[in-house]
Amino acid sequence: MSYVAKYSEAAPDRAEVDALPGVALIEFGVDWCPHCQGAQPFIEAALTAKPELRHIKVEDGPGRRLGRTFRVKLWPTLILMRNGQEVGRVVRPASALEIAELLAG
Repeated sequence: MSYVAKYSEAAPDRAEVDALPGVALIEFGVDWCPHCQGAQPFIEAALTAKPELRHIKVEDGPGRRLGRTFRVKLWPTLILMRNGQEVGRVVRPASALEIAELLAG
């Protein structure tokens, strides 16, 4: 699995995320957010180099519980998970290099 274009309204619950095997990138944001829109080319470019990486793109906002469990404050927020544990995050990435560095960690 690689880059996902649209944010999903249906989010997994935290227990499902914590049980994910391997490496996954969770992206929080909304389709109408200008910061999220601006970051998409960087996210897509970084994920093109990692086609095996699971990309979970979750719509965030009021009443959205998953983002609150990760203390997401700004969009987009990308969280790298390894076997259900957070190993790094980038908030409002400004380059594909910034995301590539996260994915290399």
